[in-house]
Amino acid sequence: MSTAILTGQPVPGSSIEGDLRSLGFDVRVAADAAEAETLLAGVPGEERVALVDARFVGHVHALRLGLTDPRFPLAAIPGAVTAQPAGRQALTRAMARENSAGGGTTLVDSLADRILTALDADGADVHRPELGSLVATVPADPQARNEARQAVADVDDEAVRLKSAVKSRDGFFTTYCISPYSRYIARWCARRGLTPNQVTTASLVTALIAAACAATGTRGGFVAAGVLLIASFVLDCTDGQLARYSLQYSTLGAWLDATFDRAKEYAYYAGLALGAARGGDDVWALALGAMVLQTCRHVVDFSFNEANHDATANTSPTAALSDKLDSVGWTVWVRRMIVLPIGERWAMIAVLTAVTTPRITFYALLIGCAFAATYTTAGRVLRSLTRKARRTDRAAGALADLADSGPLAQGVAEALKRPARRLPGFATPAVALLGGLAVVLTAGLTGFGGPWPIVAALAYALTSGLAVARPLKGALDWLVPPFLRAAEYGTVLVLAARADVNGALPAAFGLVGAVAYHHYDTVYRIRGNAGAPPAWLVRSIGGHEGRTLLVTVLAALLTASQFTVALTALAVAVALVVLVESIRFWVSAGAPAVHDEGEPA
Repeated sequence: MSTAILTGQPVPGSSIEGDLRSLGFDVRVAADAAEAETLLAGVPGEERVALVDARFVGHVHALRLGLTDPRFPLAAIPGAVTAQPAGRQALTRAMARENSAGGGTTLVDSLADRILTALDADGADVHRPELGSLVATVPADPQARNEARQAVADVDDEAVRLKSAVKSRDGFFTTYCISPYSRYIARWCARRGLTPNQVTTASLVTALIAAACAATGTRGGFVAAGVLLIASFVLDCTDGQLARYSLQYSTLGAWLDATFDRAKEYAYYAGLALGAARGGDDVWALALGAMVLQTCRHVVDFSFNEANHDATANTSPTAALSDKLDSVGWTVWVRRMIVLPIGERWAMIAVLTAVTTPRITFYALLIGCAFAATYTTAGRVLRSLTRKARRTDRAAGALADLADSGPLAQGVAEALKRPARRLPGFATPAVALLGGLAVVLTAGLTGFGGPWPIVAALAYALTSGLAVARPLKGALDWLVPPFLRAAEYGTVLVLAARADVNGALPAAFGLVGAVAYHHYDTVYRIRGNAGAPPAWLVRSIGGHEGRTLLVTVLAALLTASQFTVALTALAVAVALVVLVESIRFWVSAGAPAVHDEGEPA
């Protein structure tokens, strides 16, 4: 139970007590600052507490945004301030000082606003939600109160709440084909007590059923798969809108939302590949290639964003041109569509699944994703080369964590730390790229087995260690993690394809999927300010260079059939280790939730 302490002069006919109770607050009334302090001290420390001026006039959704969002220890709107357990000490301290200064006299001005001023003076981080057209005020006189009440009546609280449930930046397909009705599904779910996590799970189950339909290999199955994939995406949009509509944010919800999207998409790729195999067409290499390309695209996104998360002097002519293009309405949508975001991508996959074949679907997906990756990466390279930005230690640390270096690369990095300092700035990503290309090309050109891929993998361990031997603060150092991902995934793909036996590519698909999950998990831990996965986890699964070397050794020592079994066992082992640790962390850790905000009212 949350507690709201009403302070100030009560106003006959005010709905504030009822509004607070509708939001789940137990309402208590304080006649003066001394009584408010006493009531505050009596609220259990594990409960949320709010101070609200009894004269408050505003929308219920303004109170909801200001007083019930679980992501912020301290939050405030005009006339109201709230603290969760993590912010109680700061609130109690500010309250005691304010009460001492005011002498506990009867309240005339707003105690909540005075407490907020004291919190700001203490340097406390107080969240102030964007209210937009919503009203939240403490009128000074009857005329101002009447005007405020009229302003409340002029704005539809529920319409604003529905609008704010939708993300402000989204793709064309999502914005115009999904969100106009999915927001109402979100409201329907909220009114029936459903949680975002339940909707997220329903989206996953729907996508898995779609994958199973695609795996039948029949035209009816493909049509059903396409329809169900769109239904899964509708639910995928609904879970976030439900979270924003009802402010049901959680650590577990952030993890589920972040990981289930990838699980759904990659499971669907596998379903398409199984369906094609039933028709006599082997497209596992295309399915694995699509997963590799899509995962590397995401790593490019994450690495670039982390590298520039808190960079100083972060401007460039390329960024200025991009902002200018955004001022022309139609270019915004074109640029959002050509990067093939999840809405456009899933719509394309669903339609092509229903009306064509899995092979055509994968060809279109690979071409579209390759073009999108080229477009976005080229733009980011230009921005990085033309901006004069200083990257921080935090950014360098995040890129090092995204690199996922194991014991071999870390040992090389430690040994080459001094020579690495003398390398030019562009050398770091160049070394990572050349080392990765060498191992992938060697695996592809020398045939299955043989010693040369092992030699190339050892050289790759050396180059990847050299690439991370100094802090990744260079203009293009954010390219190092995606280059390393592409090298590892590409080596597994090429060796499995060269094995040329049934089951090798599906086993490689499983291994890359397990490793990709580990990399996504790393990303969302960093984004949640929870740090990278524990060092023991990275060491136990070998790091990217260790896994690459192991796969080349297995290919050299085993027959093609034995190699397939070994890949399967490795995939299962990696999946078990990373999943158990990931589930343990996200279920039990106090990491903050990561959610996109809805559109301001």
